[in-house]
Amino acid sequence: MGNLVYELDDMDNAFKDLYDIIVRLRAPDGCPWDREQTPQTLRGGLIEETYECVEAIDEQNPAHIKEELGDLFLLVTMLSYMHEEAGLFSVSQVLRGISEKLIRRHPHVFGNLAVKDSAEVLDNWAKIKVEQEGRAPKDSLLDAVSRSLPPLDRAYKLQKKAAKAGFDWLSAEDVIAKVAEELEEVKEAAASSDLGAVESELGDLLFSAVNLCRFLRIEPSVALQRTNGKFTSRFKYVEKKMRETDHEMKQENLTVMERFWEEAKSVAGNNPVG
Repeated sequence: MGNLVYELDDMDNAFKDLYDIIVRLRAPDGCPWDREQTPQTLRGGLIEETYECVEAIDEQNPAHIKEELGDLFLLVTMLSYMHEEAGLFSVSQVLRGISEKLIRRHPHVFGNLAVKDSAEVLDNWAKIKVEQEGRAPKDSLLDAVSRSLPPLDRAYKLQKKAAKAGFDWLSAEDVIAKVAEELEEVKEAAASSDLGAVESELGDLLFSAVNLCRFLRIEPSVALQRTNGKFTSRFKYVEKKMRETDHEMKQENLTVMERFWEEAKSVAGNNPVG
């Protein structure tokens, strides 16, 4: 483990340093920008930093992962401290709360309960939420899926919940056929020039594509993030080659851009994400 082994005191001090810095930033004579922030203004940043952390993990770049995890620690601690300032709960209560929850929900680790697989672990979690934590049973399995999730992620989780109850396709071929069917319906709606119908059918197509991702055990948001990176890398290559050949980026030069786009696919090192 070498220099990756730290004493508990080092970890305590490291978190205290972060906490003290946040307290200082939020102080009356602290940073004007940090003092203006609220839990509401940091919501977007929390989502953005989470996706940046996912990107770093995909890159398998330890230095980048460490940096992005630090950004998440900052936001989570800042949000916790804002509520501490308001007298609602303390940062230490947040930490103790998650520790207690982990112990409570893992009786197969911290207690004597025996489980045979991860599916049984999840079943026990659901029981613990109701029997020990006093959470009311949901009227529907889907009620457990947060409405605040980004639509792509929420679609994925809704489908996972439904599949757990046996409401699922029998094969990948069936899902692929459904995607093809929805695409045909999009074409029909587009031909009608009815924007409401087009929006509805495109939503169905996206939902079916998410279902295919789930059926093939692919996280749709991660897959899309990978493609975003691929598109960005290739488009930047096109921009670079267009500048080098004195071509303007405009519709009239689409044939040239398409040639460089195809070239970008085979350029070593130009497409680090696949």
